[in-house]
Amino acid sequence: MARFTSILNGFVQAVARHWLLLANASMGCLVGLPIVAPVLMHAGYTRAARLIYTLSAPLCHQLPERSFFLFGPKFSYTLKELQLWLGPNVPLRYIGDRTLGYKIALCERDMAIFSALFLTGLAFALVRHRLQPLSARAFAVLCLPIAIDGLGQLLTLWDSTWWSRVFSGGLFGVACAWLAYPHIEAGMNQVRRAMESLD
Repeated sequence: MARFTSILNGFVQAVARHWLLLANASMGCLVGLPIVAPVLMHAGYTRAARLIYTLSAPLCHQLPERSFFLFGPKFSYTLKELQLWLGPNVPLRYIGDRTLGYKIALCERDMAIFSALFLTGLAFALVRHRLQPLSARAFAVLCLPIAIDGLGQLLTLWDSTWWSRVFSGGLFGVACAWLAYPHIEAGMNQVRRAMESLD
């Protein structure tokens, strides 16, 4: 029992010391794997690529008209453009083909969110002991674009564009990391000090 407690304490201390590395590695995978999927499709490794699309599906709607494409003539297509090529009933999770290219496994907005979380996490490593959490008011301001763009699109008031999805998603990702990471850092420091006092 004492050995198990010692191993558990060591694990908790390691997570408390290296939580940012774990978070950045996770965000890096969330950004990198969806990009690997079209690369694998283009290279002919369709089974591995489809596995990534399937694993990414719970995180995102993966609508082709709201996703970036690689290895095609354009990096983004509207629904009308896809209908001209595929007919009126574009499959909801259409992956692509050699003519149009293959879509990234997450939509443009989600890619922007996860990319912003990843990049902000890397930047946070440089200022983790000095950066204060984002205020609730500033967080709300940075989240306003995604709320407006997403709600307007949902209510069919307008069609959002790839740049509005990237801009609003990027701001949201930065806001989430800036709000959460300083609090997590403070909490992990408390855990580490508490664990060290037990040794």
